[in-house]
Amino acid sequence: MKQLKLLKKIGLPLMVRPSYVLGGRAMEIVYEKSQLKDFVEEAFKAGENNPILIDKFINNAMEVDVDAISDGKEVFVAGIMQHIEEAGIHSGDSACCLPPVAIKKELIEEINNQTKKLALALKVKGFMNVQFAIKKDQIFIIEVNPRASRTVPFVSKAKGIPLAKIASRVMTGEKLSKFNLKNKNKKMYAVKEAVFPFNKFPNVDVLLGPEMKSTGEVMGIDKDFGLAYAKSQIAASNSLPTKGLAFISLKNSHKEEGIDLAKQLLKLNFTLSATEGTANFIRKHGMKCKKINKVSGGSPHIVDVLNSKKIALVINTGGGKSEHRLNDAIALRRGTLINKVPYCTNMSTAQACLKGIKSLKTKAITATSLQDI
Repeated sequence: MKQLKLLKKIGLPLMVRPSYVLGGRAMEIVYEKSQLKDFVEEAFKAGENNPILIDKFINNAMEVDVDAISDGKEVFVAGIMQHIEEAGIHSGDSACCLPPVAIKKELIEEINNQTKKLALALKVKGFMNVQFAIKKDQIFIIEVNPRASRTVPFVSKAKGIPLAKIASRVMTGEKLSKFNLKNKNKKMYAVKEAVFPFNKFPNVDVLLGPEMKSTGEVMGIDKDFGLAYAKSQIAASNSLPTKGLAFISLKNSHKEEGIDLAKQLLKLNFTLSATEGTANFIRKHGMKCKKINKVSGGSPHIVDVLNSKKIALVINTGGGKSEHRLNDAIALRRGTLINKVPYCTNMSTAQACLKGIKSLKTKAITATSLQDI
């Protein structure tokens, strides 16, 4: 099997996908050798006999989306968007922030420079979208598309610039300099959030990954990032709680980071509950935490507690490939959906939620029209 030879050469984890499919169809992150065989079978169903693309997956990286317009001689970088979720979530499903809220100034400048060089080298006339990843201050290029991206309407609204109209005119031969485009710092954050149809499809797993699942998007804008994020959640029918019982279940690699998360939740006047392993870890650090069983641990378990409307927020990065762990994770995710409980599947989303909650508790929500941006 050619794929196993490549696995040995590249090393795990892998990003694998069939060619010529849209929306990340059948795309998957492979963490174990046994996954690869299952993927190949599924990929051929999605893409018939087309080639399978295998790349090295950069774990725990930040993803960045960039939209730009070029006339072949000049380049205008319209928007540099920081994804809230870590790299590995389809860009159509990931929340993102414009301007970036947690990227160093020098890295933003370097991304800006690299985007311009790419557009000129590829002789782009019109739109170009680039997806970057950042890990330990090192910038990686994921992909470059010489076309408009789904983020163009979001960037246009956030910047107050009719990007599609300008790009169309540039493609017909007009010079970019004619439009006198400038990136003004208006000290406003715009947060795009995806909208999902999970309530219409009861058998679909709500866990996000490389395969796109969203069917729409909303935007929150504010001078404060936390409020902008909170507004985006309200618009997506996923309003953040400001008090109550938080349930935490973390994989081992996230437990140390989870201690800071638990401390922040307590400061925000939440009470804590967790699965046994996470609860014991939190208790060792001097915090009170109620233990709640996984579904496989027997009643009363987490889904029972969700159904009794006692949980306000769920942060779960656990799960796994074994059957009982997978079933536990799926049952938990379905329980949050049925009971309309905000649910975070990775640490970066959890941190954004906490910033949103803090802002909701300390600042007043105001409305801002697009014309005022």
